[in-house]
Amino acid sequence: MKRLNRIFVILLLVFNVQLQAALPLYKNPKAPLESRVKDLVGRMTLEEKVLQLVQKTAGRNTNPNNFGEKVGSLPAGIGSIIFYEPKPEIRNLLQKRAMEETRLGIPMLFAQDVIHGFRTIYPISLGQACSWNTNLVEQAAAVAARESKLSGLDWTFSPMVDVARDPRWGRVAEGYGEEPYANAVFGVATINGYQGKSLLDKYSIAACLKHYVGYGASESGQDYRYTEISNQSLWNVYLPSFEAGIKAGAATVMSAFNDISGVPTSGNYYTLTEILKKRWKHDGFVVSDWGAVEQLVYQGYAKDSVDATLKALLAGVEIDMCDDHYKNHLAKLVTEKKIPMSVVDDAVSRVLRLKYRLGLFDNPYATVVPKEERYLRPQDVEVASQLAEETMVLLKNKDNILPIKNKERLKIAVMGPVAKDQSALLGSWSMAGKPEDVETLFDGIKKEFNKSDVKYSLGVNFDMTNGPQINETQELAKWADVVVLCMGEHKHWSGENASYSNIEMHPVQEEFIKTIKNSGKRIVLVLSSGRPLGLQRVEPLVDAIVAIWQPGIAGGTPLAGILSGRINPSGKLSITFPLSTGQIPVYKGMRRSARYLQGMNGNFSDIGSKPLYEFGHGLSYTTYNYSKPEVSKSKFRKGDKITVSVDVSNTGNMDGKEAVLWFVSDPVSSITRPPFELRHFEKKLIKKGEAVKYSFEIDPIKDLSFRDADGKVLLEKGDYFIHVGNHKVKLELID
Repeated sequence: MKRLNRIFVILLLVFNVQLQAALPLYKNPKAPLESRVKDLVGRMTLEEKVLQLVQKTAGRNTNPNNFGEKVGSLPAGIGSIIFYEPKPEIRNLLQKRAMEETRLGIPMLFAQDVIHGFRTIYPISLGQACSWNTNLVEQAAAVAARESKLSGLDWTFSPMVDVARDPRWGRVAEGYGEEPYANAVFGVATINGYQGKSLLDKYSIAACLKHYVGYGASESGQDYRYTEISNQSLWNVYLPSFEAGIKAGAATVMSAFNDISGVPTSGNYYTLTEILKKRWKHDGFVVSDWGAVEQLVYQGYAKDSVDATLKALLAGVEIDMCDDHYKNHLAKLVTEKKIPMSVVDDAVSRVLRLKYRLGLFDNPYATVVPKEERYLRPQDVEVASQLAEETMVLLKNKDNILPIKNKERLKIAVMGPVAKDQSALLGSWSMAGKPEDVETLFDGIKKEFNKSDVKYSLGVNFDMTNGPQINETQELAKWADVVVLCMGEHKHWSGENASYSNIEMHPVQEEFIKTIKNSGKRIVLVLSSGRPLGLQRVEPLVDAIVAIWQPGIAGGTPLAGILSGRINPSGKLSITFPLSTGQIPVYKGMRRSARYLQGMNGNFSDIGSKPLYEFGHGLSYTTYNYSKPEVSKSKFRKGDKITVSVDVSNTGNMDGKEAVLWFVSDPVSSITRPPFELRHFEKKLIKKGEAVKYSFEIDPIKDLSFRDADGKVLLEKGDYFIHVGNHKVKLELID
């Protein structure tokens, strides 16, 4: 019997070897990836190659800035689709067409804008950065990846790592704030969450770094606009977050809409090929933003759609998203020898390479599981809740009005348009999120303060009219011991194509706050928004302010826990709150002005240049003391490693999580540098009465250097300072 079993195993192995030998090389799972790619490209016709570089949509498109199309019009051999209303069963039907109704059986890629959660919506990215907790951000991205994969997606157009310093720009909501380093670190955490250890992992999806590059510098904060960016600023401010993402293994990149100093990003050979592909060795592909190839015509860079196709592909855009120019013109440009076949083959190879890395050739279909196993699992909602808790920033707490002690029966009035609006808390780009999944702020407060008398009145609508019971609201304020005003922005007021010339709180909301102020009661302002708001007129009217951003489905309980003191707030701002709109631009990394010593520094004469709340601001219910920093060596050489440490003591009466932000300054440089450059951060739990050590392990080449206009790393002799808390320590490069 044993002999027969051995013979059977040998025959089976022989059969498998023969079967694999009979397969075309590109279908052989045992063959090297690059050999499979090369073999497949060599078998493809020009028409088949072109289709791999074309992206269309399938399903209902809920983004009002874009346009959907019917599923039935999709060519079976198309390379990728933006899959709206994704369902694994529909994905498998579409994939079956690609696998069985085409000559070579090349699988499709299925993509969607999963920005801050698929169905389990967690806080907007701007809020995530305020947590300073990369582990939580990575966990949340992993939840999004799992839900996306089980819904039929392979690829997300996220993370956005655009450095954004103008809150008038609506898309500040989608990135990680104003500092290049923060965008880099949180971008990497998000990539790791999406892609896991390998794209072949069961629940991994491909990430897409966007928008490459400089999109956040749009003139006056208006979307899609021109950007004037010097090469030195490009390398020191706008490229670092993308370089970090590429080094972390980001599978794809999206080219942006903006025009950089006269050359649009979707036709920019320097950024797309010279930097991304040649210097950084990125072997994935670039997908244009929606219709960005067509925008080359509008921007005056291309004569027509044919010329736009030529310039975009030669610059380094491999996939044309949804404007059909590659589909209509690319083959003709190749036959006319205006585009070499080698360029097309390289572009197609990049697309196929990702499909192989995702395992789509060998396992093209999605696993179908019941909806309750697909999304909104309790453990995933808990991740969203924990992240929401740490993103919330206590901006003001006059006379320690917060926390509201939950030991006696209080009369609490909850008012404002955000209090019961589930949709508003989801934020922009909450593609598959549903309002019915959201816990309202009012429900969270009522549950938390179950010993108190909690009542609600709308007061003011999101359409900026007073609610029908304005008199009732005024009476309720007089009745209450404390009034919680839930104000701010609706989800549609930020995000793409949602730029505003004025970011002050709406006048109707301001007037309503004034009305409540006349009641003489303590007022807590809960501010929900997708951007910093101008609060110059509002701030004096309220006793406390909690910025909750747009927290997603699980914001009610975390907010209530902060109000009660069950949770100690630990968020710190990732973006500056200007005193008013007219103060913009104002951000932490601004360079020094001239004539400062003469007292003529050019500040605004009417309001000055100090923001209302600066980058890194965030209050706590406890107090922390930073010891004098200790440094392993104060004089160093370029190859040395230096450690700067600080002990942080919790000197208050409550445990808390403290995020320590480390900044670098180079006071004298051949190219002037900002007085504060974020280079490291770390968040830890510190129990009351205890101290915890925080350390910054400095690699001088990485952490103290800057780039010149060609991207060359420069580290010059002289003094450097490390800033932490209210302290700074001097270092000196001697060689």
